[in-house]
Amino acid sequence: MSRADAAGGRSGTGRTYTGHVNEHAPKRRPTIEDVARESGVSRGTVSRVLNGGHWVSPPAREAVERAIKKTGYRINPHARNLATARANSVAFLLTESHDRLFEDPNFSVLMRAAADALAERDLPLVLLMAGSDDEQRRATDFIMGGHVDGVLLVSSHRGREGFLKGLVEAEVPVVSCGVPLGYERRIGFVSADDREGARDVVSYLRDRGRERIATITGPQDTSGGVGRLEGYREELGDDYDERYVAFGDYSRSSGARAMEQLLEQAPDLDAVFAANDMMAAGALDVLRARGRRVPDDVAVTGFDDAPIATRLDPQLTTMRQPFDRIAHEMVRMLLDVFDGRPAGRMTLPTELVVRESA
Repeated sequence: MSRADAAGGRSGTGRTYTGHVNEHAPKRRPTIEDVARESGVSRGTVSRVLNGGHWVSPPAREAVERAIKKTGYRINPHARNLATARANSVAFLLTESHDRLFEDPNFSVLMRAAADALAERDLPLVLLMAGSDDEQRRATDFIMGGHVDGVLLVSSHRGREGFLKGLVEAEVPVVSCGVPLGYERRIGFVSADDREGARDVVSYLRDRGRERIATITGPQDTSGGVGRLEGYREELGDDYDERYVAFGDYSRSSGARAMEQLLEQAPDLDAVFAANDMMAAGALDVLRARGRRVPDDVAVTGFDDAPIATRLDPQLTTMRQPFDRIAHEMVRMLLDVFDGRPAGRMTLPTELVVRESA
């Protein structure tokens, strides 16, 4: 028998008969991707429906169920048993560089308080860094792989939050520390009242007789940076003058650079409101080097009441953020989402702490 005969055809006829082979070939089994495409939702949402429907809206669940029937998708019982196992852990997702993690003590305060709150439910906290594009990709893959049950998002930046899109579309529970610019209506958050806190600081300085009040702002791609500048402007009203504004990135070095800039732009300034305590520390470094006495010549205030505030000389007058409560409320809100309740949005008041610098 020739090779053509063996293949099911006749070499002399010019035709090869292969139809009987394909006719009995097994049909491709529908996959989760097929169901997702048919239902118009993400693969993650389909997976959640298959695993019990947690964190899935009723319309999405109905669309998936219709797509399952239409495609003929069948659940692999073994795979489902693996998938339904809860990770029983929560991610602390920090969208900052490794340097900032160690430089800014607020992150460790938040992380410790969140870990304490989760410990009450016997849930461990997993630190994920997402300061670069590669880190964001790895963190997203880790989260979407089911290694954690939800995310506590810290220090979100507008324009660098694209990785959140996949998490939101997959309906992964996420609660943010601070208002997540661009996602304010899509995920829950707990925030300090940045705008009113800034107004209170400026009002205090004016009540103390300061007339030429400068500010070192936080980054304008964060809710804290935006809100504190807004509060500063609102409280000054018609006295607002751009010469008294310099921009920082929350680091001590940026506070020093901004202070140098302010002394060039507005050498007559008699007070500085820095949008966090680390930048206030940098401002104090420059003022001391320039021979400006604090608070006699220039009053200095910060924002946060971080541990550094009491280690400076003079000790720093600042606006206290309730970090412990912020972390506990974030955890409570995330656990609510685990239990099927919608994520809330909460703004907490700040408190002025008066010390020697102003």
